[in-house]
Amino acid sequence: MSVSVIILAAGAGSRMRSACPKVLHQICGKAMLAYSIEEALKISDDVHIVLFFQAAQIQQYITDTFSQHSAHITLHYQNHSKYPGTGGALMDNKDNGDNKDNGGDIQGTMKGDIGDNKEEKSPFAMRYDKVLILNGDMPLITKEALQPLLKSQSPIALGVFELENPTGYGRVIIQEGQITQIIEEKDAQEAIKAIKTINAGVYALDQAILATYLPKLSCHNAQNEYYLTELIALAARDKISIEPIALNPKNFMGVNTQSELASVQDMMLDTLRKKAMDQGVVMHLPHTIYLEAQVCFEGACEIEMGVAIKGKSHIIDSHIKAHTIIEDSTIKDSHIGPLAHIRPKCAITKSHIGNFVEVKASHLDGVKAGHLSYLGDCEISEGSNVGAGVITCNYDGKTKHKTIIGKNVFIGSDTQLVAPLNIASNVLIASGTTMTKDAKEGDLVLSRVRQENKSAGFWHFFKKDIAKDS
Repeated sequence: MSVSVIILAAGAGSRMRSACPKVLHQICGKAMLAYSIEEALKISDDVHIVLFFQAAQIQQYITDTFSQHSAHITLHYQNHSKYPGTGGALMDNKDNGDNKDNGGDIQGTMKGDIGDNKEEKSPFAMRYDKVLILNGDMPLITKEALQPLLKSQSPIALGVFELENPTGYGRVIIQEGQITQIIEEKDAQEAIKAIKTINAGVYALDQAILATYLPKLSCHNAQNEYYLTELIALAARDKISIEPIALNPKNFMGVNTQSELASVQDMMLDTLRKKAMDQGVVMHLPHTIYLEAQVCFEGACEIEMGVAIKGKSHIIDSHIKAHTIIEDSTIKDSHIGPLAHIRPKCAITKSHIGNFVEVKASHLDGVKAGHLSYLGDCEISEGSNVGAGVITCNYDGKTKHKTIIGKNVFIGSDTQLVAPLNIASNVLIASGTTMTKDAKEGDLVLSRVRQENKSAGFWHFFKKDIAKDS
């Protein structure tokens, strides 16, 4: 079915109590707006996103994240001073330079300029006659969950669901199987507030409906805003069929507060963990494991309690032990942790990385680093052993430098490798060494001050105080 999609993302999100735009708050490592855009692009090649509050910041995020879809996304700027509210978001968006709350001027869109719409049949010059309206703060939405709306043949189809506690939602009035009105809670009397059928905030309707009824919206309500929901009442009075479509509330939970953000993330985590376990991943105490949306598992993987795996990490045939953090890295045929920290840009293969080991931007192949080490900006080849307390000194205060370590290198405990450094294969580095020069194959590297034991030095230092006290 050919359909245009509008995503409303213009709100201030004041209840989030945050300087970050509401729709850019992250859920499992991804801005919640991204989830709506991704599902919209699965449905349509004509996606319109309406911005206002902190618009420049949101536009930059969309441009950076969805550059490969630029031909299919058009950004619009709500004329908030003239047309506030959800209905106002779809109204005339020209001559809007007097708005000051958008966080900066928008310089253009991914496709054309804001307000540069020439067709008269709708404000946005949408490509298709059918329009799906979504919200940018519904990250659990999916293409599959939207199918009942898209299959409706009615001129207007509205998503609804029932909640035991409908506080905060618009109530839907249904008579003889048709919706006659939606009443926002701030405008509702007590009898209306008792209704448990609520507006899910998603619509599928003919583009001609928008063109006809948007100009008829008024702002005579408690918020002094143009409600998109008023369009429903206007169309009902004209006997236009408005079909209620029962939806799963789980997929259409909106996010307006930090507590709702946390609740929705918990639901997203349940989905991600179940997907991984369905692929055969073993999880110990799965409710304690944090995964981000782009994490990928392959083969036989085991994840212990308290693990966090972030970014575009790829875990292949590996065991990640308790309370380990992995960020934007590839782990293959390895044991990591417990209590290890694998920072971004690591590729670790056939290695054992133990407790309190931190690795950053490094390639390790067949390496053992059992405990208490920092390995940054390095390459270490198979058979090499990293002792406790070993660190690569990769930063000189201005620039990061690399350490290259060959095969079968034994690095003794408490060694400092001052980069840039090249260590050939089959090298032995003694404990306590501070290494500043390259080593060739077969070398023993030793850098220590000679130990001296001064006879009776203890008693000389303490002047026999201990002996007197005893």
